[in-house]
Amino acid sequence: MFTGLIQSVGKVRSLNRQGNSASLQIISELAKEDLQLGESIAVNGVCLTVTAWDDRSFSADVSPETLDCSNLGALRPNMPVNLERALRLSDRLGGHLVSGHIDCVATVRRRFQDQNAIRFEFAVPPAALRYLVEKGSVAVDGISLTVNEVTESCFSVAIIPHSLEKTTLRNCHEGSKVNIETDLLGRYVERLLTGKAESERGSGVSLEFLAKNGFM
Repeated sequence: MFTGLIQSVGKVRSLNRQGNSASLQIISELAKEDLQLGESIAVNGVCLTVTAWDDRSFSADVSPETLDCSNLGALRPNMPVNLERALRLSDRLGGHLVSGHIDCVATVRRRFQDQNAIRFEFAVPPAALRYLVEKGSVAVDGISLTVNEVTESCFSVAIIPHSLEKTTLRNCHEGSKVNIETDLLGRYVERLLTGKAESERGSGVSLEFLAKNGFM
């Protein structure tokens, strides 16, 4: 698990394709810390496993599923990436619970100044949009952010100068692709409510009844 608070911005050393999978090597100050073989590091919000490291970089394997569902396959040498080591149980939860499992890739629709912040609008598929709510949480390239507005096809966030400077969002412009992970608590709530609705429907209670009485 992660918090969505970026600890470092690394730089891609290489992405070596091996059929439908790949091996990724990242240059980062995190490599100087007490890394462990097999530990998890979020790279642009994607949970990857450390397979090797030295005092300047670490390596991780990228599966075909991850290449298909994230923007990691588009990485090139010298491109910046957001990095976060896994959450310790004793750590402060300054962001929100982030699993490192990407729901979709979104496209930056607009970027514009909004007083002291930069507003980003992201176009996302309907399947992911249903889990986004105003004032809720979302991870964009691994960054824990608060959703400002949700429309029928996109959502927006406001980025303060500190977050812009310390993450890869400073390099994002219209047309850029970013990884999106919606709030996992929302997905679990939906699953629980869906199961309850199906159970009640089997018992003769209609979905309309559940909705009217606040169960859905």
